Amino acid sequence: MKEFKLENQPKMNPGFKTPEHYFDNFSAKVLQKINEEEKEVKVIPFYKRKKVLTMLAAAMIVFALMIPIVNNYNATSNELDEATLETYLSYQSNLNQYDLIQNLDTKDIQKINNNVALENETIEDILSSSPNIEHLISE
Repeated sequence: MKEFKLENQPKMNPGFKTPEHYFDNFSAKVLQKINEEEKEVKVIPFYKRKKVLTMLAAAMIVFALMIPIVNNYNATSNELDEATLETYLSYQSNLNQYDLIQNLDTKDIQKINNNVALENETIEDILSSSPNIEHLISE
């Protein structure tokens, strides 16, 4: 590989040149521009500020009125109460016990699995008072 020496290589011109005597009075020019900018203060009239404040107040009122609506929307539950479910099932004539069994989860089956101890006399009373004995026996 060739030996590289920085001092011997031809140098490129940077392309940018500062004007002559630019830095002689640079600080005076900068201070003069700073003083000119301090004199020109932007004033916002009160009537323009009033429009911004009224729009901000209107936005806050709309936001405050939306809070109860959003809370009510999020608070609605997907759970059904027992009375609604029972009413729905009683009016569905095409629904049978096999349809109900297919939709049960393991939690539901464990809840149903509780053993109820009934005496023979209680069962006889229920069967004798029921007008649909043949239907209960067939199921």
